[in-house]
Amino acid sequence: MEENSNCHITGAEWEIMRVVWANEEVTSKFVSEVLGEKMNWKHATVKTLLNRLLEKEVLKKKEKGNKYIYYTEYNEQEIAKQYVMETFNRICRTKVGNMITELIENNVLSFKDLENISKAVEEKRKTAVEKIPCDCLPGQCNCPEHQHEKKKRVCCSE
Repeated sequence: MEENSNCHITGAEWEIMRVVWANEEVTSKFVSEVLGEKMNWKHATVKTLLNRLLEKEVLKKKEKGNKYIYYTEYNEQEIAKQYVMETFNRICRTKVGNMITELIENNVLSFKDLENISKAVEEKRKTAVEKIPCDCLPGQCNCPEHQHEKKKRVCCSE
């Protein structure tokens, strides 16, 4: 899986990956045992999800005796970062800062987390810009940069 691939991991696949990350190598039976009750999944469902993750190249497998061992070369931080960055790439660049603020406000953070965030903010301050330009297409965004265009067009009128 490449850094900027369009690999989307579903919620169910995230559940599988969390088991893999916690245990490094797993069998489909082990994943079924861990998630079976919580998710109410049959073993066939787990195998289907494992195969999807193999197709997306997030997981790899090797044979050991008469069973397959599943593992990943990606850590949770890498995959989570890619997922968040893909989300940020889908919204107006002018709204990313507010989204980051909301993430900080709406999550439980340790003092160490806050220290790391503060350091990152201070480092980012060195390259900050006065105004972030919108990169959206007209009609795709409601940021202040596009407000004047909205007045010119009347949406959905005939």
